[in-house]
Order: sequence, then structure tokens, then C-alpha cells
Amino acid sequence: MRILITGADGQLGSELCRVLGYETIIPMTLPDFDLTKPDVEPKIVDASPDLIIHAGAYTDVDAAEREPNVVMAVNARGTREVSKAAARLGVRLIYISTDYVFSGQQRTPYHEQDDPCPINQYGFSKWKGEQAVLATGINSLVVRTAWLFGAVGKNFVKSIARAAQSETVLRVVDDQRGCPTYAEDLAYAIVALMTKDVAGVIHLTNRGHCTWYELARAVVHEMGAGCPILPITTLQAGRPAKRPQYSVMSNSRCASLGIVLPEWSQALARFVRGPSMSLAEPQCAPLPHT
Repeated sequence: MRILITGADGQLGSELCRVLGYETIIPMTLPDFDLTKPDVEPKIVDASPDLIIHAGAYTDVDAAEREPNVVMAVNARGTREVSKAAARLGVRLIYISTDYVFSGQQRTPYHEQDDPCPINQYGFSKWKGEQAVLATGINSLVVRTAWLFGAVGKNFVKSIARAAQSETVLRVVDDQRGCPTYAEDLAYAIVALMTKDVAGVIHLTNRGHCTWYELARAVVHEMGAGCPILPITTLQAGRPAKRPQYSVMSNSRCASLGIVLPEWSQALARFVRGPSMSLAEPQCAPLPHT
């Protein structure tokens, strides 16, 4: 099978390329493949894939507030072009989305049928991307995930691990709750979904939930570091973008298909104690499109 993966060098895309190594992978990455350019659809059509996994995205939540036109160009209009290519080819499209499509106002896990109501530009752009995918009428699947961490790129877990080695005290938000998800586990689960006759929207995260403060404490504990961590509020953190206070998602639909990811704490332990977590700083800041 020929599988085209956008964002193939990103946090999830790189894991997908690894676990799907037995297939023919068509990696699409910057700068040759730019979701803001007019040649997105023809490039995908020319590649002639049998399946498209659209993992490429603008993911800098705070920067998106400063440049809403760019995040919309990548996550909404770019996704529309990917969807048009899938429809033209008549192939299945799997689109990776986010828990940030929800407002965070409820206090019970969000299900697929709950109405999105994003409160920041990033979440809004991903929701518009979802709409573009589902509007094509093709055999498409929107996979919502959350709080991703893994070996490639920047993420909260690696930032905390690095800071715990250099700072005397860490202050971390304790009034936002979600589902940390290990990119490796997510990649294997997406591969499992490829074999299922399922379409529409599905939620897919590691089991369990926590706050950012609780996640940070778990990271430091797994490292065996002694750096103290203090809980703070979202208001005290003073970030440009609003975040949902509660974005826990139910995985019941995935579970009904026989796909259940490990507890987030177990996944975190595997990652932190394993060989893949490098704390080396990137040589340059990653472009926000990837």
C-alpha cells in the first residue's frame, strides 16, 4: 500500500513512518510540501497514494493568536486542499485533530457527538479543517487526540525534563485537565484503525487524565530529579491563548473497536526511561507549519 503522510517529520508523522515502514511511505514535509501553497492538491494527486494520513499542521497555540491568517491557511484551507485531493483520487483520508476544538466548559469526558466550541485560533482552525474533511463525502476519519509527547520535536514532557535539570523550581498550571498521549502509542493505534471499517470522528488518547502540574510531577518523578514544582493558575501563567480547562475525551468508540491505549502514566514511564527521549535542544526552532 502507498501511504502519503503529511507532516512526516513531525512528532506523530515520524512515528507513523517508523511503524508503517513495511509499506511504501510517501513523506510530505516542508519546504517542498507547504500547506499554504496552491500546489497541495496536484502534488498529492501526482503521488497517487492509496491512503492519506494528514498529520501536518500549525500547532503553536500561542503564536496562532498573533497570526490567525497563517494558522487558518495551514490548518483549514490547507486541509481543504488535502481533502479535495483525496476525493479526486477516491482514497481514504485520516485527519489528525485535537481536543482544543472543545471549550472545556463541561466536567465530564467529551464524546464524538458533542458540539465543538473552540476558544482559541488554533482550535478554531482545526475545527474548520475537520469540517472540510467531513464535507467531502469520502471515506474519511477525523482522529482527535490530545497533549501529545514523543521523541521528535518540542513538547511539554521534554520541556519539563529539560527544565528540571537546570531550574531551581518549576511553576506549572494546575487548572487545565486533559489526556496526555504518547506519539508512539497513537501511531500504532492509527495503524489499527486503518484496518477497521470506521468513518466520521473518533477520539484517541492514552487512558486516564491529569493536569499539566500533575503531568510535570510525574515527569520529574520518573527522572528521579529533585526539582520542586509549584502549582499555579492559568491566569498566573499569562499565556496569550485561552486553553480549555477540561478537555478530557472519551475513548469509548475506539474501545468498542478493540483499540485501547495504555494509561498515560505507563506510557510516560516507557518514554522517559527509554532510549528515545533526547533532551538536546533543537539546532533551530521548528517552523510552525510542522
